[in-house]
Amino acid sequence: MPEPPDPDGTGPEADADPESVARTICLTMLTTRARSRAELSDALARKGVDDEVAARVLDRLGAVGLVDDAAFAEQWVSSRHRHQGLGRRALAGELHRKGVDRETATTAIDEIGRDDERARARALVDRRLPALARYDHTVAARRLVGMLARKGYDAGVAYGVVRDALAERDAPDGGDEALEALRTAADQPD
Repeated sequence: MPEPPDPDGTGPEADADPESVARTICLTMLTTRARSRAELSDALARKGVDDEVAARVLDRLGAVGLVDDAAFAEQWVSSRHRHQGLGRRALAGELHRKGVDRETATTAIDEIGRDDERARARALVDRRLPALARYDHTVAARRLVGMLARKGYDAGVAYGVVRDALAERDAPDGGDEALEALRTAADQPD
């Protein structure tokens, strides 16, 4: 019985055809999740696959539709926005780290409309707000805006969503000042 493929290139597969080894490495990586071309290229370089061989294998995988940066970016943005609640800025950073070019990333991120982004930010705030019920508006606002900023939402979205959520919550004494500060901050350009 033949030995199973060894994707790290150190076993019996090391003497095999270099394209076959590169293809096996890529297909193994693609079984867990979609990957960008740059991710696969980096993995092949780490495994010592020749650049020309890597380019041929990646071109072939691209031709059959297994490697498609635009589809990868669209899927990544949709998933991370819906499940992790990430904003546009965080998604752009992640796609950049995955090696997706700026134009492709921008196209994928633009699929998230301003209303969709505000709705997702509001859902995050609504989920977190009950845990902050014992705090006054100033403390709650600071924590909520900070959470949204860490998730990659721009200041205008963060302040606007937090202001609206806190306005709907019963205001403790002094809450009007905190809401006014949020209104002022939300009206400032990014």
